[in-house]
Amino acid sequence: MLTDTHCHLFYKELKKDLRNILSRANDMGVTRFICVGTNINDSKECLSITENNENIFSSVGVHPHDSIDAEEGYIDEIYELMQYESMIAVGEIGLDYYRNISPPEIQEKVFRAQIEIAQDLNRPIIFHNREADSDIIKVLSEYPEVIGVAHCFSSTLETANALLEMGYYISFSGNITFKNSHLSDVVAEIPLDRVLVETDSPYLSPEPYRGKTNEPSRVRIIAEKLAEIKNIPFEEIAKHTHENASELFQLP
Repeated sequence: MLTDTHCHLFYKELKKDLRNILSRANDMGVTRFICVGTNINDSKECLSITENNENIFSSVGVHPHDSIDAEEGYIDEIYELMQYESMIAVGEIGLDYYRNISPPEIQEKVFRAQIEIAQDLNRPIIFHNREADSDIIKVLSEYPEVIGVAHCFSSTLETANALLEMGYYISFSGNITFKNSHLSDVVAEIPLDRVLVETDSPYLSPEPYRGKTNEPSRVRIIAEKLAEIKNIPFEEIAKHTHENASELFQLP
């Protein structure tokens, strides 16, 4: 069994064909899904999807790109949405200094506010990090009671080790299959009890589907690549990543 721990099922290209997409995923052994919100409205759409489908869970958060548009009262809305049983994490939150769509100081303010919600509710976070390693580590280190996952990891082994020391999980996506990827050396060093897999659908489709709309069935390709890099059976990767998702997100 596999769990796609990060997919955006509310995007129209996925939502319009959701039944078939989930069926294809099930055929590939993907049995659980976490629909990750990137702003309040998207998070509400995730919730709607989870309420109408089995084995789909959701998270609520304001992505760093959306931080500048976070409306007054967004913190209260996150608290309200987190009261639903299917809402299992705060995310997608974080810092993105590559595109800087939102000013860094606003990104950090919104990031911290959401970490504090997770801390208050004793829930994990799902965080995004792009070219913000030092600030991510600095901020997270100030909240030692909070745990979560580094979504779609693309940084260095040094950053991965710093996150592991703080109790975080590392999640890999389709970028580990790219020919120019530097991530094999990182994957090889991540302990099996701290690794997760995800698609980030509809983004980051793995080879040989790179550039096409991604979907949760392809998390199997990512798990197979992890097994290849670590030189262990696919079944062992599937078992560990599924159990790790259960442990971190308290999934049934």
